Amino acid sequence: MTKRQEAKYKIDRRLGENIWGRPKSPVNRREYGPGQHGQRRKGKLSDYGVQLRAKQKLKGYYGNISEKQFHGIYKEASRLRGDTGAILIGLLERRLDAVVYRAKFVSTVFAARQFINHGHVLVNGKSVNIPSYRLREGDVVEVREKSKQLAVVLEAVQSAERDTPEYVEVDQNKLTAKLIRIPVPADVPFPVQMEPHLVVEYYSRS
Repeated sequence: MTKRQEAKYKIDRRLGENIWGRPKSPVNRREYGPGQHGQRRKGKLSDYGVQLRAKQKLKGYYGNISEKQFHGIYKEASRLRGDTGAILIGLLERRLDAVVYRAKFVSTVFAARQFINHGHVLVNGKSVNIPSYRLREGDVVEVREKSKQLAVVLEAVQSAERDTPEYVEVDQNKLTAKLIRIPVPADVPFPVQMEPHLVVEYYSRS
């Protein structure tokens, strides 16, 4: 098992939820957390604990983004006019790694990050190797021609594990995806309930 998989499964176990909805998640077999103290009875979380858990869950879902980067996205969302929680989700869904994952070019958001880093992706015909690259409405993401026969791509495209959301238009034959519009939280196919308003409350405390 790779370090990436270990990290992914530890996130599920620590949060006690199958946040990506994957069949192999250990939470499907054991609901308690990892480690020797994982089976201890959990006390009721404080308001702060609930907010912290909501932040960890959302941050973990998008590939366990670093705290510095995630906080930066929150600060940007808080400066824009409108519902900060909804804007936060919109900014996260505009990340290149999120769209590559949504388009089912790879099977996980962790794999999407690695796939982009290795230069397998084009945006509007130009190579982009930055997973956090922010897309605009109408931008077209494409798998490089020489990368289309990679096993990781073929396996993901054929998987029936999840569907592509309506705000990403995908051509599975050409392996292209267009971001049609910026989604609102209700559009995003989270396998578990996300609570961006609690993330806003968490950061508002400091």
